[in-house]
Amino acid sequence: MPTPSFSRAKWSIAALFCFLGFQYGTWVSRLPALKTRLDLGAGEVGLLLMACGAGAAAAFPLVAVLMRRLGSRTLSLASALALIVVLAALSVVPNYPLALLAVCADGVAVGCLNVAMNAQGAALESSYDRTAMSQLHATFSAGLLTAALLTSGVTSLTQSVPAHFTAAGAVLLVLLICARRGLLPDAPTPTETTETTETATTAAESRGTRRWSLPSGLTLLMGAAMTFGTITEGAMNDWSTLYLKDTVKASSTVAPLGIAVVSATMLLARACADRWRDRWGDGPVVRAGSALAAVGLGLALLTGGVPATLLGFACVGLGAAAITPCVYVAAAERGSDALSLVAAMGTTGLLAGPALIGFVATAGGLTLGMALVAASALAVTATAIWIPWTIRRSPEREPLPAVPDHKDVTTLH
Repeated sequence: MPTPSFSRAKWSIAALFCFLGFQYGTWVSRLPALKTRLDLGAGEVGLLLMACGAGAAAAFPLVAVLMRRLGSRTLSLASALALIVVLAALSVVPNYPLALLAVCADGVAVGCLNVAMNAQGAALESSYDRTAMSQLHATFSAGLLTAALLTSGVTSLTQSVPAHFTAAGAVLLVLLICARRGLLPDAPTPTETTETTETATTAAESRGTRRWSLPSGLTLLMGAAMTFGTITEGAMNDWSTLYLKDTVKASSTVAPLGIAVVSATMLLARACADRWRDRWGDGPVVRAGSALAAVGLGLALLTGGVPATLLGFACVGLGAAAITPCVYVAAAERGSDALSLVAAMGTTGLLAGPALIGFVATAGGLTLGMALVAASALAVTATAIWIPWTIRRSPEREPLPAVPDHKDVTTLH
């Protein structure tokens, strides 16, 4: 398969990121309609959301195997197609148990697509020696926004969930077609490059029988950074509005601005973060960004008031924007198994983080819960010190070899 140009590959991979954001945003936006149709209580809706996250987190062993057997290109397309089927199933499920099953299947497919598309993004940067991952993650946010706009438009015409999901499925098919032809072919693994004298059958058997091994300390460290980063991001999405309303005593008109500020600043930062990575490197961007999120939110909690709080939330959006893209790139450089584990740990952070904040808030107040978010961002700064980020070439400087920018971390293996 011929290798596509950088621009074509970038837009194809971006279509996958937009696809995932759009698919998730579509079915989540119709939770009220699903709740009414299936006659669900608040606890059952919460379990429905947890089933999606649990499916994505539990998919780690399957994703690791599928990445080795199929490669990121094929797995991306297959899991995206599965997500279209799941969306169609959700529009017609007749009862709650089948809805739980469909949402759990959605989580598994999300876990597969998440790892595969990030592997494609990391391969894009490696193959062309150009940064792009932050912009790719920005298109995920754009997909969420587009899904919300489509939901608003469709529901103004009809309340039919099947009609809405049919229109959304058509959009997803278009995105999948756009992605299909420009995805990068999978590079041979180190095992494959040493098997040139073996037959194709023998090589396939060798790859199929390769056993899973315990992750290295460095991989777990990357997973910890991803977990803390997704806790920070997820908790802000779930708790910012409630914090403004109940603790800061903002009006019902101002309170929703919390999530708007976080989302807008994160989208803006992700659109610009690749330039920052080119200029300063992944490590400094992650460390400075997570420190900005921790300090900004901490000062906002101490100061109080609507303006200070919104400014603190903006610091979180700006600072946390590049964490997950950079950690995905670092994990992908260590292979598909490392990427799969780090992605699963990140999903666990998204799933468990908001609930953990809720438990802390119940025991000691929401201010203490939000302080835990700031502490989580600070934990990213601490873990990022020990991750061997790759130095990237700056347009204004001579090319540099890809070597770690910090300490020798061989003791972590």
